[in-house]
Amino acid sequence: MSTSRFALFVDLENCGAKVATLNNILEKVKIRGDILLGKVYGYTDRFSDLKEILLSNTFTVVPSLRHGIAQKNNADILLVLDALEVAYTNPLIDSFCIVSGDSDYTPLVGRLKSMGKFVLGISRSEVASSIFINACNEFQFLETVSSVSRDKRSRQKQSKDEPLDDAGLNKLLEGILSEQTDEDEMYASELKGVLLRLRPDFNEKAFGCASFGRLLNKLATKFGTIRVKNDNYNVLVSLNADTPEDSKKQLNQENWRTAFSEQLQHYKDDGFERINPSILKADIQAAYPDFSERTIGFKRFSDVLKQMEKDGLLQLEMDDQKNMLVKML
Repeated sequence: MSTSRFALFVDLENCGAKVATLNNILEKVKIRGDILLGKVYGYTDRFSDLKEILLSNTFTVVPSLRHGIAQKNNADILLVLDALEVAYTNPLIDSFCIVSGDSDYTPLVGRLKSMGKFVLGISRSEVASSIFINACNEFQFLETVSSVSRDKRSRQKQSKDEPLDDAGLNKLLEGILSEQTDEDEMYASELKGVLLRLRPDFNEKAFGCASFGRLLNKLATKFGTIRVKNDNYNVLVSLNADTPEDSKKQLNQENWRTAFSEQLQHYKDDGFERINPSILKADIQAAYPDFSERTIGFKRFSDVLKQMEKDGLLQLEMDDQKNMLVKML
């Protein structure tokens, strides 16, 4: 299977410029292919905590020189010019990731697609333009990219300079497999290739196994969340459809407020002030597959949000297009 080769362009103001968020963006793109070129726009001294991640991923930095009200437009124009230059002069790159939701980038997306390039868009739901979303080949909300389960958060607290343990590796493989949209299964060799893009220091021998296939069987037996099978001498890996842990997770009228509050706190910790309600509902459904408004005593999801506003857990606002937004308190 061929591997996509990405150019990644990041508007730091749009992504919130947090180390964890940028790491999540990189992970999302690396699962899809190799990043051959990366560039960030709007860098200032207040983003100095990003230096290590930018250097280790060989990003080119375009600083922000504040002058007048047109500064944001200047950065947007630079991004467009750079993306087009790469598209015309670097035939190795077949995919582009643009981290910004501004509708002004829609003509750029159209030109890239007309050249046969794949375009992945990533943006905060608060500012994402529906025009830009629909123009991309694939679009991810930044909240969804940054939103991770409690188990995955514990894995991310482990420094990337430290070796993975069995549990951390298993969670990482789960994340890779969950991102596969075209097929339910991956060849073990393909899975290892993605794993090496995320963790170049990976070696199955560090886990006491002579081969990657034996390591996969060990993890499947130990945790039960991935499934390994042989098919004509090929090893195929997939996620188990259901696990005992998932079947126990249900929301009811007693615990739903706690679950929603924890999810809102995750967004706040990731640096988001406002989100689209659809993001919240999707993440709740991902964590609790059997979730339904009626099981917690409501007819519509908007009724759930209004009750939470009454309880002082969030604030509801409307944007310029009269779309509802959830503001974290």
